[in-house]
Amino acid sequence: MNEYQVLMVSAAFAFAYSLVATRLERTPVNGALVYVALGLFLGPAGLGFVKFNFGSQGMRWLAEVTLAVVLFTDSATSNLSVLRRYEFIPARLLLIGLPLTILFGFGLAVLLFPNSGFFSLALLATMLAPTDAALGQAVVSNPKVPEAVRESLNVESGLNDGICVPVMLLFLSMAEGETGRWGVLGDGVLFSLKAIGIGGAVGLGLGFIGSRAVQLSQKRGWTGGSWMEIPVVALALLCFASAQWLGGSGFIASFIGGMTFGALTQSHKQALLEAAEGTGNALALITWFLFGTLLFEYPFDGLTWQVLAYALGSLTVVRILPVFLSVLGLHLRFDTRLFLGWFGPRGLASIVFAVMVADAAIPGGEVVVSTAAWTVVLSIVLHGLSANPMAGIYGRRVGDQKV
Repeated sequence: MNEYQVLMVSAAFAFAYSLVATRLERTPVNGALVYVALGLFLGPAGLGFVKFNFGSQGMRWLAEVTLAVVLFTDSATSNLSVLRRYEFIPARLLLIGLPLTILFGFGLAVLLFPNSGFFSLALLATMLAPTDAALGQAVVSNPKVPEAVRESLNVESGLNDGICVPVMLLFLSMAEGETGRWGVLGDGVLFSLKAIGIGGAVGLGLGFIGSRAVQLSQKRGWTGGSWMEIPVVALALLCFASAQWLGGSGFIASFIGGMTFGALTQSHKQALLEAAEGTGNALALITWFLFGTLLFEYPFDGLTWQVLAYALGSLTVVRILPVFLSVLGLHLRFDTRLFLGWFGPRGLASIVFAVMVADAAIPGGEVVVSTAAWTVVLSIVLHGLSANPMAGIYGRRVGDQKV
């Protein structure tokens, strides 16, 4: 297929969508749902008009870059004063809810895929544990939702994918049979702590330096105009790549870097972030469009009733029950707990993990990859359609009351 034909279709879609994007954001049909649907319609499973010759490494790189920019910009807009008052909510979700989500996901996988390897199923549960900052944007940016809930979901989605990376890599190496399996759990814990620590330190350091450098440049009049669209995106990628190079979690570095930058930057902060958010939206559009064209291609195909059942379970009981258990004793409203539990969309992080697993030789690998992919698709549909309506209903119910 002529590469200019692919470019023509992609550019035409991006242009057309940008003209109605703000309007669509106020409807149930928006964002990733539109991107993936059009990719399916124009891709090999549909009209066959677009077929990307795009290797798994390219897909992984694009998804990682997109997620790094989204994490940085989302965290940079965080309201730290609200977060400090309610930090116990995301702390519980990450320290208690996340491990329970992996455990429950593993239990469901054992029931539905008994012939797959033990560590392959643990890997699947870990791949689908992190929530997605980009898919959750319709909720965390909705003023109808109480700030405490928005900030809690934002922080949870910003940190859980970075935390899951070392755990996922540990289970992947076990599934491949490259390690002594149970004997390396201690090393795996140390590796996880190292990845989190390095990622956090890199994010703090580069976020601080970046903020000071931008403010100094603005004060001295060294830069301005269109050049101001570059620093935030470049800093987000710098945080991600530096942490990855040093053996840390690039996703944690991007999130912590963005939060540090946002907290320290006052002058022209909104203008800086808006340009970066536009870049993140463009990258997300390309990523989801590409994902849609590949959905019925190897390694993302393989839809069975077991895959569909796991996807439904992963988005409901496997997510909601751990949330309810993790916030016990916090005296949150029932509808707040349910809202926190439901809005745990799966997205870019799970796609990155799926692409990594697709290149590995593990027992039941095809089932693991296809299950992760179809869970993301179901999340895009269900969370995309329910985000604005449920946010409105929940916001009206809570009002000015305590969450």
